[in-house]
Amino acid sequence: MSDADINDADINDISDISALRIREAVRGLVVDSEGRVLLVRFEFPAGTRWALPGGGLDAGETHHDALRRELAEEVGLHDALIGAHLWNRLHIVAFMSGEFDGQREQIYEVDVPAGFDPQPQFSWEQLNAEFVFELRWWTLTELKQARVDTAPRDLVRLLHNYLTMGPPPQPIDVEP
Repeated sequence: MSDADINDADINDISDISALRIREAVRGLVVDSEGRVLLVRFEFPAGTRWALPGGGLDAGETHHDALRRELAEEVGLHDALIGAHLWNRLHIVAFMSGEFDGQREQIYEVDVPAGFDPQPQFSWEQLNAEFVFELRWWTLTELKQARVDTAPRDLVRLLHNYLTMGPPPQPIDVEP
């Protein structure tokens, strides 16, 4: 199966992903003391997505090490306090670079100090090169009312459950 043959619509048709080139990645559910979630706006040719900050693992990195690095680069959060492993997400989509056929993410809770103001370590030119164009705090109400695409798709429900019930007893698989 070529990269051109794989897209979001095909996820249910793929029974064996072992032949696919899957990128290992990590993301953080960054929530402040007011219950707001920090999201990153990605601008792809196929559209805009608001997603949790994070990214791919470098060779030899643990998920926690990669998440700390990504949070420093993207949002300026250093020495992040990483909590529970909340969710797992497998997204089958051809990367524009052609290097991967999808991404497998582990998503962890991340607490931030009161008043944390995101100030990326990377320049906006570097972030734009990675399709990142904005960082924004969202309340659950704002996300419910907004007409935006999120990743994971069901982020509003997942965030509501997290804020009302806390972390799940074990990581759950979520839709792309």
